[in-house]
Amino acid sequence: MTRNVVISGGGTGIGLAAARMFAADGDQVLLLGRRGDVLERAGVPGALTHAADLADPESVRGVAGFVGRELGAVDVLVHSAGGNGLLEPPVGGDDPLEAVAREWTVNFRLNVLTAVLLTEALRDRLAEPGGRVLFLSSIAAYRGSGRVSYAAAKASLHPYAHDLARRLGPHGITVNVVAPGYVEDTGFFGDGMDEERRALLVAETSNGRAGTPGDVAATLHWLASPGAGHITSQIIQVNGGAERGH
Repeated sequence: MTRNVVISGGGTGIGLAAARMFAADGDQVLLLGRRGDVLERAGVPGALTHAADLADPESVRGVAGFVGRELGAVDVLVHSAGGNGLLEPPVGGDDPLEAVAREWTVNFRLNVLTAVLLTEALRDRLAEPGGRVLFLSSIAAYRGSGRVSYAAAKASLHPYAHDLARRLGPHGITVNVVAPGYVEDTGFFGDGMDEERRALLVAETSNGRAGTPGDVAATLHWLASPGAGHITSQIIQVNGGAERGH
């Protein structure tokens, strides 16, 4: 049975890996992201694309209209859009408080507002029963280390997902969060990853390797399967044991 799968941030990294996995099943995939050229170059077989700023309510309303026209119901909604703000263009001067405000605002917009606005806009289109909502968090949400504004933003997805699971559970819709550890072959770190730091991150794992987008995509794919129908309001860590279960 063909499903309609909507993936934010579907043009690169984990979102793209997930898109390819769902498309390989014959599902109809819709890729969302800010850069239309990146979505077009993704090359996911049969996928629809729609460029939009998912932190802007008016833009998200446009996405909802597009989904209504092109797909109708949404079987799987994957929130892969986000980032640590390092790749965003700098604005403002050298004022330190302005810099703090910008960093925290950017991380909230990229990682929280995008997911919440898109979820609320498409909530009434989620398949009943059987719908799946999947959020991408991070190992940083457990540690509060590194770029703490990013860690805090990802952590704030957890209570939202738990509340959403309670609201949507009576409709036969599950809501879960996947929290990856260090994942290679993404643009997350930009040019900021040196070999020494990489070695430290890999050394934290129990299996001695970095994660891949495919590792996380496979977990998302399973959580969207019928076999995971009784799993909801959970945070699944995919980090090779770098952070132990809670």
